[in-house]
Amino acid sequence: MVDPAALGARLASSVVAPLVKKLFVKDQPGAGLVGRPVRISGLVSFRGEKRDVAPKDVEKIADELVRRALQAAGPGERPVDAGENIAVRDALARSLAALGTLTIEDYEAVALGPEEFARRLREHTPVAAFGLGADAEAFYDELLHTAALHILNFFTQRSTYIARQQTGQSRQLARLVKAIDVLLERLPSRSAEDAAFEERYAAYITTRHGSLTIYGLDIYAGTSEWPLDTAYLSLQATRDRPGEGATQVAAEQVLAQHDHVLLRGVAGSGKTTLVQWLAVTAADRTYAHDLTHLVGRVPFVLPMRRIVRPGAELPLPSDFLTAVGCLVAGEQPAGWVERVLRARRGVLLVDGMDEISEDRRESAKRWLRDLTRTFPGNLWLVTSRPSAVPDEWLAAAGFAELALSPMSRDGVATFVRRWHRAADAGEAVGTALLSAVRGAAELNRLATNPLMCGMLCALHRDRRGFLPQDRKSLYEAALTMLLERRDVERELYPASDTRIAYATQIQLLQKLAWWLIRNSRAEMDRSDAVHILAEAAPAMNLDGGGEAVYASLLLRSGLLREPAEGRVHFLHRTFQDYLGARLAVQELDFDLLLNHADRTEWEDVILLAVAHARPREAESMLRRLTGRATPRGKLLAAAALPYAAEVAPEVRDLVGAAVRSLIPPRSTADARGLAQVGSDLILDLLPGPEELTDDTDDTAYHVVLAAAQLGSEAALNFLTRFRHHHRMEVQLALASSWSLFDRGIYTREILAHLPQQPPVAVRGPDDLRALRSIGGWREILVLGPYRVEDLTELIVGERLVRLALDAPHPVEGLAWLSAFPHLADVSVYADVTEAEARQVPAHVSLNTVRRHGD
Repeated sequence: MVDPAALGARLASSVVAPLVKKLFVKDQPGAGLVGRPVRISGLVSFRGEKRDVAPKDVEKIADELVRRALQAAGPGERPVDAGENIAVRDALARSLAALGTLTIEDYEAVALGPEEFARRLREHTPVAAFGLGADAEAFYDELLHTAALHILNFFTQRSTYIARQQTGQSRQLARLVKAIDVLLERLPSRSAEDAAFEERYAAYITTRHGSLTIYGLDIYAGTSEWPLDTAYLSLQATRDRPGEGATQVAAEQVLAQHDHVLLRGVAGSGKTTLVQWLAVTAADRTYAHDLTHLVGRVPFVLPMRRIVRPGAELPLPSDFLTAVGCLVAGEQPAGWVERVLRARRGVLLVDGMDEISEDRRESAKRWLRDLTRTFPGNLWLVTSRPSAVPDEWLAAAGFAELALSPMSRDGVATFVRRWHRAADAGEAVGTALLSAVRGAAELNRLATNPLMCGMLCALHRDRRGFLPQDRKSLYEAALTMLLERRDVERELYPASDTRIAYATQIQLLQKLAWWLIRNSRAEMDRSDAVHILAEAAPAMNLDGGGEAVYASLLLRSGLLREPAEGRVHFLHRTFQDYLGARLAVQELDFDLLLNHADRTEWEDVILLAVAHARPREAESMLRRLTGRATPRGKLLAAAALPYAAEVAPEVRDLVGAAVRSLIPPRSTADARGLAQVGSDLILDLLPGPEELTDDTDDTAYHVVLAAAQLGSEAALNFLTRFRHHHRMEVQLALASSWSLFDRGIYTREILAHLPQQPPVAVRGPDDLRALRSIGGWREILVLGPYRVEDLTELIVGERLVRLALDAPHPVEGLAWLSAFPHLADVSVYADVTEAEARQVPAHVSLNTVRRHGD
């Protein structure tokens, strides 16, 4: 027996749409000019003077819908007998005839949605009078719902429909129709038992994986877990193939491009979250995400740490649900998983290949190969940390390899907003955190994946809106989470793995970090790392030798990564600097630190060394930095002062006097000199607009000039504090600096907020598009060659008041200036003929500057 409620869903749009169309009159010539909604009763084809279909024909349409649905069921699957077929037809015809009595307008019907619209039609049908049994009534309801969906979709396709009023709902209807068609192709005949179990299993998947958990956070109950549908953030996955370069795709779309995917990602990069989201999306029956490759499929979430058991074989398909502890496993019909896989409807999400011991990975590889060959046509996603398996590990089984990319700036902002909304924290708290992250280089470098962003959010809220004022505490919290709590709470340590205590991991990692810093290296040979660890292992009472210690740190710490075969580096440079500085202080390597004070890459190491140092050691470092002849030493001392827990007053005064000789800058030369230091550390020392209240000097201008020259994200965040400054010189400095930053971000964050809209220089179509994205600009200077088509198409004519053209060659005509109705002045830095000058509209003032020697 087939589920009677599923029969209606077996009607493809190619069957239903033509039948539905017969119920309504055709659009007449000129109908597209109608500017008002249309009542449904005025659209039906079986009422009024110009009816195309007789009322009796509505019964024929209903009969055809019933016949086609039963035909799609196949022999032996019909839940109603011939007598009930007629009763279902009559009830359906009565409901469809009710279209002629509806006085609501077409856009109002679309807004109701198919469920509510079907209910309105059903209200006109006394179903009990037709003597329908339970199965027949379920069949009638499903047919009515299917017809309602296509009727509403038909409304949105008509020329008279005012699409702008319900665009979102129209798209949703179109998605539903498309999803049903895909579902019909993918969903073979199922028994009522299979269909009923799939409904229960889908509900279980949604409940089991419908929330997101962040591990290892010292926070109060309620903030470590929140609904997945509000917290999920779309990430990018990168595929880098030799000879083709790197290509990016949204991570949730990787299975749309490849049936088999091995997805690599560092600790906390969002691999498990993606697995959860794909599982819940596949189990969801609303199909609202435009992921047609998941329509009609059944997800199987297979965490490797749960399904791999000591001394046991990996599970057969029939044991998938039992192996992961699925609470409805005992209800599954015999052979159900195999039938799903044979029908090519499975989405198999194998999470955490790195979370099983190395000696089991080869057997897992064989298991994957056998399953993909035995059950072809299903979708497979396997996740792993980067170094757990070698490149092309599953290539022979047809798996494409991709890697999760770091979060973008906009992605970080979205994550922070959603986190605070889900944690029921105020929007202002999230905004303050974003400001802190963007304004501090070390926080900005940390916020690269969901795990680290979640840590920052939790720490920020736990401290009532403030992150730890000293970086040392921040990094200690992060390291505790990464090295100890997260994997322990997730029970990731197999009995065969080397488990290293937190304090010992810190000692080992800082040896690697200090070696890299001392040797000015970004990465090291794997053999060097193993050698360093092997030498340290006996003193720390570690068994297994350097190789075992290295393997444990690589897989479990989340801090080390192998970017290529035989190479290793720290995932975050910030942690390398923190750990290296810690060992430098332990080894009393202060001379080595201070001898590198003029090198930008050593700045964070020196700052963190002051944080780790004892009071006398910190004071000595500050004195020696202040006494250096270069501005960098004085600035570094000023930046390091807050890192020292205890400093004598005379040392504080010494550092203060040194920095006051440099900041704030008092001239353009001073500003450029500060910028030449080339470090964001000056940003914490520069005064903000609230501190610059004297309108008689140009200090604010010089401060903006110095910060802008850095061109960093922290500098951009600093400049946002000046975007509403009233002095024109400051506005000019901000407008002239956008070429130093990412064009799109600077346009949104700075230019869009400048009230006076000073002149902005553009150097090509991309610059013009950026200005167009914020509604255009009043005064534009075009530098270099240009195409007239670009200027007329990309410049917002209603906003342009002044235009300057600084091209190396004369302009070919100026008649196109008439495209800008509010243009008052145009300056041309080229020779202009009298004929060209006459082409300028009468209301535009033309200024020409001749170029000599061209």
